[in-house]
Amino acid sequence: MTKPFVTLSYAQTLDGRLATRSGSSQWIGGPESLVLAHRLRASHDAIMVGSGTLRHDNPRLTVRLVPGSDPLRVVVDSGLTIGDDAAVLRDGAARGTVLATTARAPVERRTQLEALGATVLVLPEKAGGVDLQVLLATLSARGVASLMVEGGARLLTALLHERLADRLVVCIAPKMLGSGIEAIGDLGIDRLPDAIALHATSWTPCGSDMVLDARLAYAEGGSMLCA
Repeated sequence: MTKPFVTLSYAQTLDGRLATRSGSSQWIGGPESLVLAHRLRASHDAIMVGSGTLRHDNPRLTVRLVPGSDPLRVVVDSGLTIGDDAAVLRDGAARGTVLATTARAPVERRTQLEALGATVLVLPEKAGGVDLQVLLATLSARGVASLMVEGGARLLTALLHERLADRLVVCIAPKMLGSGIEAIGDLGIDRLPDAIALHATSWTPCGSDMVLDARLAYAEGGSMLCA
């Protein structure tokens, strides 16, 4: 399958939480890490989030903090629950936004969003959501060579579970929440040799945070396949 190079990038607490129990996540990382996130956005063809992240944070998904062009915005929303007031649709932004959905999305809603200027992709369903392999192949066919994924936890976990991610860039903030929304959920790994490994790893201070940048390697028959 031809797909874009996929970078997972997010901020988490020292104990691995993306947000508090109530979903509050702005801002876990410091201002320097936010600038870094925008720099990463500018270096990718497209940026992708799930519908949950859109509802909780309503991100603009732009590169307003650094020089560069805004990437194509991709929202994975299997039921097209996105509201017209979403930042990725307002003030002409819809023309640079792709909504990946399934046949469960109401036809009338698809038509409304297309009238705003958004591109709606109706894709096959897998595991209760959009088939991510098909989505990545579709984006690749549209000229997307690099894709940055900022969340949420369900989307990050699904991409790792399906071995579709290539790079990990994580801002680790010196904070602890205890209970909260974990960054990565169940990957179906029962044996330590099957753990996803990191290589070509670097650790860089960023304000009060530390940034981990690494490539991902997946276990295959006792050996590791590097992304």
